[in-house]
Amino acid sequence: MAHIVVIGASTGGLPFAYDIKKTLGKNHEVTVISNNPNFNFIPSNPWLAVGWRSADDISFELAPRLKRKNINLIVGEATQIKPNENQVMVGDKVVDYDYLVLATGPKLAFDEIEGLGPDGHSVSICTTAHSETALHDWENFCANGGGPIVVGAVQGASCFGPAYEFACIMDTDLKKRGLRDKCPITFVTPEPYIGHLGLGGVGDSKGLLESEFRHRHIKWHTNAKVDKVEADKVTISECDDNGEAVKTVEIASKHTMLLPAFKGVDAVASLADVATGFVNPRGFVMVNEYQQSPVKDNLFSVGVNIAIPPVEATPVMCGTPKTGYMIESMVAAVVHNIEDMINKKAPSNIPTWNAVCIADMGDTGAAFVAMPQIPPRNVTWAKKGKMMHLAKIAFEKFFIRNMKTGNSEPAYQRYIFKMLGIERLKKK
Repeated sequence: MAHIVVIGASTGGLPFAYDIKKTLGKNHEVTVISNNPNFNFIPSNPWLAVGWRSADDISFELAPRLKRKNINLIVGEATQIKPNENQVMVGDKVVDYDYLVLATGPKLAFDEIEGLGPDGHSVSICTTAHSETALHDWENFCANGGGPIVVGAVQGASCFGPAYEFACIMDTDLKKRGLRDKCPITFVTPEPYIGHLGLGGVGDSKGLLESEFRHRHIKWHTNAKVDKVEADKVTISECDDNGEAVKTVEIASKHTMLLPAFKGVDAVASLADVATGFVNPRGFVMVNEYQQSPVKDNLFSVGVNIAIPPVEATPVMCGTPKTGYMIESMVAAVVHNIEDMINKKAPSNIPTWNAVCIADMGDTGAAFVAMPQIPPRNVTWAKKGKMMHLAKIAFEKFFIRNMKTGNSEPAYQRYIFKMLGIERLKKK
């Protein structure tokens, strides 16, 4: 009997736990280590931060769902990984494993910018707890008559979609409250142009998102480095094509949300002290085409914590996002590669890294398809419309229901995606 341990229970770790248990059956043991007793649907955080959702709407308790699937749950922080001993430390508790999957998500590097983050002068939508705090600040902001807003991402960030969503969602919410005329919105980003998304653009994402921002009277600064966040303003450096600062700009702000850069969580980053090749300098896990560590063949990684180089050089550093369906393809590959290894075969499953993204804009939405996510691509497509707003709402309900029932890919979803030519694994 093999014991498979996964650290993390978000959009990568929880589907993996369900799928590996279903694939391997009752003769093998699966354990989830999570520092949160609840599953939180992170893509809904922008809605939570303006009061369109509550935490209860997008969260549920892990224990009863995992117990029903005969999956073990350990609630606690993984404090140390010992790959040479095949052990994970959760405080003083030793967890032995045969295969380890890292799905920890990132560490939020607020400390890299003075004044950034919930402990400074900006709010965050990176976690559900952060979004609840952001909602409290939002209600106070609106109750006091509003004011200027700064939203976007800092240099080194790799997750840009939620910043675009949140800018448009705030715009929509302010219109509903009759406050939009009192709240100028400025978008700040290290991207070389609006709609780059850390992906070199997807279809005409540049034209689509620039047009949306113009329609909503949202101003922007690209090629921007955030120097400092204060209670009443954000200071940025506008950079030239060589990444050199050419102008310092102070932007007034009474409500600031800037997505931070990411790093590897402490337990994962510390693998650098064990051996070279486990993680890169930012603490992200190095993997081969099978999502497998090049150092230890029984260690795999999925999701935001894997190391992917930028898709292209940009004047100001932009990371590469790891999007939902891309992560699902990683999960599928790891499930079947561990199955291969248990059956004494070499790993043979390679994820497609296809990206299918739906972004909500409050009263409309946009869909982006990039196959694969990293260019050059076989398919690239972007489209905006009211239907995409409704599709994002439907996807939220659909995904949360799948996570509650333990079925991460219903048969009808698989067949529909296959008809569209969207698959999780590359053909062998």
